[in-house]
Amino acid sequence: MAENGVKQPLLQDAGDPPNAGETKPPPQGAGAKRFRRCRTAPSADAGQDSPPGRQNPSHDHDPFAPPKDLLRGARPSFRLVGVLLLAYLLAGTVAFYLAMDHMSGARTGSRLADALYFCVVTMTTVGYGDLVPSSDAAKLLACAFAFAGAALVGAFLSKAADYLVEKQESILFRALHLRRAADRRALRDMEANRIRYKLYTAAALLAVALASGTAFLVVAEGMRPVDAFYCACATVTTLGYGDRSFGTPAGRAFAAAWITVSTLVVALFFLYAAELGAERRQRALARWVLTRRTTSTDLEAADMDGDRRVGAADFVLYKLKELGKISQEEIAEFLEEFDQLDADSSGTLSPHDLLVAQPG
Repeated sequence: MAENGVKQPLLQDAGDPPNAGETKPPPQGAGAKRFRRCRTAPSADAGQDSPPGRQNPSHDHDPFAPPKDLLRGARPSFRLVGVLLLAYLLAGTVAFYLAMDHMSGARTGSRLADALYFCVVTMTTVGYGDLVPSSDAAKLLACAFAFAGAALVGAFLSKAADYLVEKQESILFRALHLRRAADRRALRDMEANRIRYKLYTAAALLAVALASGTAFLVVAEGMRPVDAFYCACATVTTLGYGDRSFGTPAGRAFAAAWITVSTLVVALFFLYAAELGAERRQRALARWVLTRRTTSTDLEAADMDGDRRVGAADFVLYKLKELGKISQEEIAEFLEEFDQLDADSSGTLSPHDLLVAQPG
């Protein structure tokens, strides 16, 4: 902050005229632009300075599509978890197929369906109890797959299901805002209500999972509708009482896929419900911070450099601290980095400072 309370521009070319750095009034009907791009900054640095995985955004992208950077970052992990899941199911099915003679309980005529069914029930912690290990070797094998499955299902729930809901929320948003396709405010609405749309989508998928499971149990397993709905609810919540379960080869083959998906969806539903509550509390805090009356005490707290003047940057940082978006320790680290880059100790940064502070 310079003398007389006038702040100098951050960057200015040596060949600019004397009035090039003066602040001009903002045009009518547009927001004031407080910063300008330095003409000496090489354009080639744009790609170099971009965060890993970020590409230059296209101007003709679909404003209603989910953020591509997020999906690009999630897909490799999703593929890895998917590969691990397939490997777990394959290994578990083979292991329990070979150990099926050491199992007791209700078996079907299909040894393969029983092995896959027991593997999925173990992985998702449903544990009906209709098929259990009876020998020491089978019990130790079940223990190993129980721990491995618990770790794998957590990663699978967080990656695979989140990717699925990101896709579904885009479809839901298009339906809700079909007439506002050209309105840029719709994109901001989507960002503001992202968690709510995820919760709605998870609730719809949960209803579909319960309906499909109930219908299958009624048709294929011959259960009464109430018993079928009871079994479906006990399954998706991983209670697994065991008094009602899948007992036919076709039913256990269906259960292998249905249990995995349904337990995933119900976990997402409660996750997004909790996240929506936390987001509402955060928004209430933000409204309080933005609408409350500013006092002299606030100005003293916002005066970080102790010059008894509070500029726009100081005020914004103070508000961000109140919102919990940034901490004093993080601000101190940024100021320390600024001091290291300010080679001539002028209080501003220029390309010359960067060349001197970061040679090569």
